Amino acid sequence: MGFIFPFIILIIILMIVASTLYVVRQQSVAIIERFGKYQTISTSGIHIRLPFGIDKIAARVQLRLLQSEIIVETKTKDNVFVTLNVATQYRVNEQNVIDAYYKLMKPEAQIKSYIEDALRSSVPKLTLDELFEKKDEIALEVQHQVAEEMSTYGYIIVKTLITKVEPDAEVKQSMNEINAAQRKRVAAQELAEADKIKIVTAAEAEAEKDRLHGVGIAQQRKAIVDGLAESIQELKDANISLNEEEIMSILLTNQYLDTLNTFAANGNQTIFLPNTPNGVDDIRTQILSALKASK
Repeated sequence: MGFIFPFIILIIILMIVASTLYVVRQQSVAIIERFGKYQTISTSGIHIRLPFGIDKIAARVQLRLLQSEIIVETKTKDNVFVTLNVATQYRVNEQNVIDAYYKLMKPEAQIKSYIEDALRSSVPKLTLDELFEKKDEIALEVQHQVAEEMSTYGYIIVKTLITKVEPDAEVKQSMNEINAAQRKRVAAQELAEADKIKIVTAAEAEAEKDRLHGVGIAQQRKAIVDGLAESIQELKDANISLNEEEIMSILLTNQYLDTLNTFAANGNQTIFLPNTPNGVDDIRTQILSALKASK
């Protein structure tokens, strides 16, 4: 029995010590109340308080960055209902923890209300296309509005993001059909343009082919005439007692026979030429006229 009483005293002392010591974790603070009235704020570390419920830890407030995700449904200027997914990052102002705890019961709900009000004021001023283009600008505008309101309650709005813009299902399907039709029209125009380029290129190539063919024939004929003229001149220089017409007849007759040999050597069976050497007189007359004209 002599050892029981000191043991009980020791247990009571340990209980008193345990009730007076408390620990606050990093990136958080503890709000201490004395008889239900605010007393002090304890930062991270180990602390002492009055025992037996005199000093009570009313709350532990996180100072880390928090995120709230909400969904807002509203209407655009062109009467399209859209659903917006909004993510807001916020934290408690370390210099204003008292207001953050005592002035606002549900900060996340309050932030959601402010965001919904700001979006339903901004989005109806824009069309659906403008909403997609300017969603970052809208998010920044909403962030400034909400930050100004929440600062009075000890909260800092770090960032507000519109992560998703989802139109009504029927509108979305219509937009997809419009985009598909536009893409098909552009594809048809591109195909038509490609066909046009092919046709024009082919026509230009054919025209160039005909031109070059004509140039080739002209050069060939000129070469023949030049060759005949040179042959005539050589015969004249050789003092052969023949006039130009006789020399031309001899040359054309020789050309006639060479043509027949070439034609037969290629395995051909039909040729449209004068049937006698005398039939080349017309050709001779034309060539002589050309020679005189060239002089």
